[in-house]
Amino acid sequence: MTLRLYTDHHVPLAVTEGLRIRGVDVLRCREDGTADLDDAPLLERTTELGRVLVTQDADLLVLAAEWQRVGREFAGIFYGHQLHLTIGQAVRNPEIAAQILELDEIRNRVEYLPL
Repeated sequence: MTLRLYTDHHVPLAVTEGLRIRGVDVLRCREDGTADLDDAPLLERTTELGRVLVTQDADLLVLAAEWQRVGREFAGIFYGHQLHLTIGQAVRNPEIAAQILELDEIRNRVEYLPL
C-alpha cells in the first residue's frame, strides 16, 4: 500500500475497520483528536500527516475547490456521497487506490467514489 488514509467523522466506523482488515493504513479523526475540527483545519491536519482524507462531507468539496483555485496544497480527498455509496464500495475503492496511487498522484485532487 502506498497511500495512507484519514477518515473524518462522517465516514462510518465499518468503513475504517474494513480498510484496516484489508491492510490499508488508515487513521480516524477520533483517534487523532480532530473530530471536532472545522473543515479547513482538518484538511490542514491530513496534509501535515501526508494522508488522503476520506469523507462524505460535501462542504469539503467547496473547500478543496477554493484551495485549488488559490493554489493551496492539500494531500487529496476521496469523496463519496453517503446515499450513492455502499459500505463495500466505500472500502474497496479507497483500498484499490491505496494500492496503485502515490501521494503525488492524488495531491490537490478530489476523487469521487465509487471510482
